Amino acid sequence: MTDPLAEVIAMLKLRAALSKTITGTDAWRVRRSEQGQPFYCAVLEGACRLELEHHDPLTLNAGDFVLIPAAYHFALTSIIPPAADAEDTLPVKVADGHFRLGDLHAPAQVLALVGHCVSDSSDAGLLVSLLPEFVLARDEKRLALLVALLRDEAQAQRSGKDFILARIIELLFIEAIRSTETLATPGLMRGLADPRIAQAIRLIHQQPARRWTVKELASGCALSRSTLFERFTAMTGITPMGYLQSWRMTLAMQLLCRSDVSISAVAEHIGYNSASAFSVAFTRYVGLPPGRYAQQRSGKHTDVNNSGFTV
Repeated sequence: MTDPLAEVIAMLKLRAALSKTITGTDAWRVRRSEQGQPFYCAVLEGACRLELEHHDPLTLNAGDFVLIPAAYHFALTSIIPPAADAEDTLPVKVADGHFRLGDLHAPAQVLALVGHCVSDSSDAGLLVSLLPEFVLARDEKRLALLVALLRDEAQAQRSGKDFILARIIELLFIEAIRSTETLATPGLMRGLADPRIAQAIRLIHQQPARRWTVKELASGCALSRSTLFERFTAMTGITPMGYLQSWRMTLAMQLLCRSDVSISAVAEHIGYNSASAFSVAFTRYVGLPPGRYAQQRSGKHTDVNNSGFTV
């Protein structure tokens, strides 16, 4: 059976760029701007606070795990943060992979594992838009096991380290997202939480090239056409046909990064009768013709004839 969440995570092609432990005491604040990179924080002991744009500050206690699939401006602080106009705290490296915030000699009030990832996908922004804006999971035992594995692997020097870290990161993403109760924002995960809407999403992922209609999708998940349309839109923030197009274009962008796949093959794979019809739809959606998009992603000069086919 197709698993839409696993597909999206796998297509992100995540790898761990940085993983470190921090301890803090007294009043401290560390601001970060990760330029859209995924960020995570697991509180191992004590407590701290997360300040996230457009959200009230979150208190994080031991056992809490936060994932921000596309982090921009955010800050970690002590439970009682310094004044808003105070200078940011400069982390002090005390050992490989371990940093101190605040007084170096006072007892630590928090111990946390923090890090960010890099996506090697050419269309990471589109994929991330399908995920929750942020995830907060509390006292999840399976997550705790993965966090312990991540910490151990990140601080060791073993063969295959990068490969293992990438797999652990993928597992962390999936486990965190499916265990979270942060589903207030419409999106893929809120849709998957509804059995009928989840079935419609799986049908789209299983057969992206099929000429789906709302009526056919509704029949496939035992709902009326109007009920499917209304519930799907409310849960995911996009219409069923809008999601179908979005997923088709996501697949197209992935395939266009491969040098062994022609534009006509991409068009056929996602359900277009001709390369020209696909080119029009792709250009409208992405802002670039598929041939030019493929050139930019490969970094190579590719000859494209007037029909839009790669030669």
